[in-house]
Order: sequence, then C-alpha cells, then structure tokens
Amino acid sequence: MYTIDMSSPDEVAQTLREGAEANRTASCRQGSIDLIKAPGHLIASGDTHDHPKNFRAIVEAAGLDGEFGSEPKHLTLHEIIHPDMKQPLPGEPPVVDTSYQGLTRVASLKAQYPEFVHFLLANHELAQAIDSLIVKNGVRCVEAFNAGIDQEFPNPSDAEEVREAVKEFVFSMPIALRAQCPQGDILCAHSLPGPAMMDRFDTTILSRDLTEQDYEPRVGSAHLMTWGRGYDAEQLEDLTERWGVNLFILGHEHADNGYAIVEPNAIVLNTDHDKGVYLPIDLDHEPTLTQAANNLVHIQ
Repeated sequence: MYTIDMSSPDEVAQTLREGAEANRTASCRQGSIDLIKAPGHLIASGDTHDHPKNFRAIVEAAGLDGEFGSEPKHLTLHEIIHPDMKQPLPGEPPVVDTSYQGLTRVASLKAQYPEFVHFLLANHELAQAIDSLIVKNGVRCVEAFNAGIDQEFPNPSDAEEVREAVKEFVFSMPIALRAQCPQGDILCAHSLPGPAMMDRFDTTILSRDLTEQDYEPRVGSAHLMTWGRGYDAEQLEDLTERWGVNLFILGHEHADNGYAIVEPNAIVLNTDHDKGVYLPIDLDHEPTLTQAANNLVHIQ
C-alpha cells in the first residue's frame, strides 16, 4: 500500500507536502471543512494513535488498500500520532515516538485518494504543529515525537525539513467532514468545544476559512473545537440548530468499549485500542443514534 522510504527526509517531507496540497485543493474542500453528499458510503473512525492493526482495518474497510476491485469509500481519520507510551523509569533513556511515519502514510493516502480521505484536525496534531505541551501517561508527547524525527534524521537540517512539512500538513487539515444526506446532515469532527467554552467559540467556523488566530491555545476556535469534552444535551441541541446537523460523530474521549453515546445525537468512537470500532454509513440512509450504535464494527 505504501512505497515511502521513511529513512529519506526528502521523500518523507515531499509526501507530507503532497498530502497538504491534496487537503487544500480537493474538490470536497469547502473553507474549513470537507463536504460530501449522498450517494456514497462513509467509514467513520475515532482516534487511531498509531495503532497499526486498527489503522489497516479501517483503510481496508474503505477499499483504500490498493486491492484490485475495491470500491473506494469515504474515510475519516484523526489523531494518528502520539501512540500509548510509558514514562521511562529513572535511568532509562527518554521515550522516542516514530509516529511521524504514520502521519506520512496518511499524507500519501490523501494524495492518492484526495476526494475520499478526510483527515480531521485533532488536538494531538495541533499540539505538535504549534509546539504546545501535551502529556499522555506521563510522557511529553511533542518532545517524544521530535525525538523520533531527530533519531531517524540526525542531520539537523533534515530533521527541520521534516518538522516543517509536518506543520504544513497539519495546518492544511479540515476541522470537520460534513456529509449531506437525504434525511439530514452528519458532522464528523475530532470533538466539540466544552460547554463552558461556548461563549468564546465562533460557531461560524464551519462556514469560513481557518485563520492563524483559530489555532491559538485556549482561545482560538479550532483549538477549542479539538480539545472539548463533556458535551451535554443543551449544547448539542444548540449546535444542531445553528449548524443544521442531525448526527455528530466524534472522537477525543476515551470509551472502554470503543464507543459512547451522548444524547440526543452524538456518538464518540475509539479506534486506538483492542476494543476499537468504526462506523460504516450508507449516505443514502443516515442512521439514527440507536442505529449507529447497532451498526458499529468491532475490529478483531
């Protein structure tokens, strides 16, 4: 499926830049979002965090694995980088994260299937691009990711070239995928702002281009939208009315069984652990929240 030389800084950087260009120029891109319409099929996923088996499963489910005769389906991806890592014990070497390779594979996939791959901006990718502190299981994820690049590319100019290409790819990502279906619209996004953040969130973000200010920590609307948790019914009903969305498909929050229901119309998916799931959708037949939960595929 991939023919990228991950030891070549030029090839890695070029692949990331090609993915960024595909993000910006695909005909499905409308301002800050990707927009698709029925008919068609969608494979909606949750956070992946460099989980190789689950990533392969969703790419195969979308028919994007290069197998002859596979019919491409739309595929959402988000939070590819920063896998589960353990904080080193005293005296052990620092943690090194090589998930730049997973990010590069997704960029290649986007370049190959620009109208079908929808890599949505998430908080871990954004933190990496803006060099913001993010800690997972005691590991400073941004530092570990940079250490992985430095280890693979010991020449500082090579490492910097790859880091700059990573930033370009991240800043090209849409904030959401909107699917227009006969029964109503579906919005796939990494998350939504926390209810307490709604007073500083610009709800017009879906109908305009992203700006540099949108990425600012704790105040920018893209930052708020990728970090939110704890949605409630009142907030979802407000955004449903503002955005005209019937069903929200989100990630970001951990769900032990691979998914969580948030009434009245949101489902949270996880694709980054042994009970990971994905949700196949026929865009001609938008599922209800109950149907979405019943249609989930648990990755074996």
